[in-house]
Amino acid sequence: MSEQAEKADLFLALHHRDEPLLLPNPWDAGSAKLLASLGFEALATTSSGFAATLGRLDGTVNREEALVHCAVIVDATDLPVSADLENAYADRPEDVAVTIRGALAAGLAGCSVEDYTGRPEDPIYDIELAAARIAAAAEVAHLGIVRLVLTARAENYLHGRPDLDDTIARLKAYQDAGADVLYAPGLTDAADIRRVVDSVQQPVNVLVRPGAPSVAELSELGVARISVGGAFAFAALGAVVEAASELREQGTYGFAQRAAAGARAARSAFS
Repeated sequence: MSEQAEKADLFLALHHRDEPLLLPNPWDAGSAKLLASLGFEALATTSSGFAATLGRLDGTVNREEALVHCAVIVDATDLPVSADLENAYADRPEDVAVTIRGALAAGLAGCSVEDYTGRPEDPIYDIELAAARIAAAAEVAHLGIVRLVLTARAENYLHGRPDLDDTIARLKAYQDAGADVLYAPGLTDAADIRRVVDSVQQPVNVLVRPGAPSVAELSELGVARISVGGAFAFAALGAVVEAASELREQGTYGFAQRAAAGARAARSAFS
């Protein structure tokens, strides 16, 4: 418990520096070890990347599966780990609290809760309910010796609602409800990101996406944390597709050079 508390305190402190925290998203124990060996200071799980390891799509993992996976990533390295817990696998605030208790039990330093309902026909929770869900999560996250770093996510831009005013209103509500970090995945415009950062007091996370500002530019905008979501996991799958296509369609082995580099990295990380 003391070690977990220290990791949670360190994780929070990493959000309050002059430069952004680069937070990569491993999808299994091996990728966690590999990323740790490359010098990253903390890790975060990816719901889509983990689902892919099961041969499933994002949004199909349940609470129990996710929390077991979180414990695997926590045990893989000595780094603080935050978890992508989707919508906490629950609608009601009291059930969100159950998920956060599980996150604490898994040894995590932080976790995120989003306001996406999981229902495409009604994708975003009403703001009052969404804020109540964050308040319930914060009450559990901040209650004991381990002060879990709670990230609140406003999902408008990932689900067909590119409304910056509503997104900022939501982030402010989640901040007031007790969130430690604020996150609106899908934002790529520098002016929009600047407006979000200037509108709230808590650290802001930005998801790397095509067209997003560079790390240096995000730093200038005041962003505290930069994450990649499932991008690394799907980059790895893309490399497999390229290698398999070369073997089947061309009958050549150019992928062996990349495989050798990966094997060297694995030997270094896993030894």
